[in-house]
Amino acid sequence: MAERIESLKAGIIGGLSVCFAFAIASLLNTFVLAKYFQTLTSLQSDVNWHWWLSGAVATFTGLLFGITYRYIIRSDQNPQLKTGGVLAFGLVRGLTQIELGWNSHSTILPFLVLAFESVLWFAIAALALDIAIQLRWVKPFSSI
Repeated sequence: MAERIESLKAGIIGGLSVCFAFAIASLLNTFVLAKYFQTLTSLQSDVNWHWWLSGAVATFTGLLFGITYRYIIRSDQNPQLKTGGVLAFGLVRGLTQIELGWNSHSTILPFLVLAFESVLWFAIAALALDIAIQLRWVKPFSSI
């Protein structure tokens, strides 16, 4: 039971950090990138149902990332394994953005920016989880 609670705590931290990164990236896209770079105007978003749905999906993937990341780092402190986990989650979400770009009639540059952002979101979540583990808010998975 304790392992499930620790996994849930890791998932909540991962979900909140990805949700926070999503909100910051949306604000950055709307107020900076879309205003000053005309090719990136498709990144501008309003607070509508699509934005809320994207935020919910980002939060849910952050929750899954937090649970998975806790198991990835186990007792071995392999930095390549940590980086691989971050890149796997980020690239899976990012490559779907690029695939959407191939099917649209606009330029692919906005979708490349979104793909880079998704990798950055999971890097922020990994940093938050590493800090939580160091502060003993979340215990790493110890039994194999």
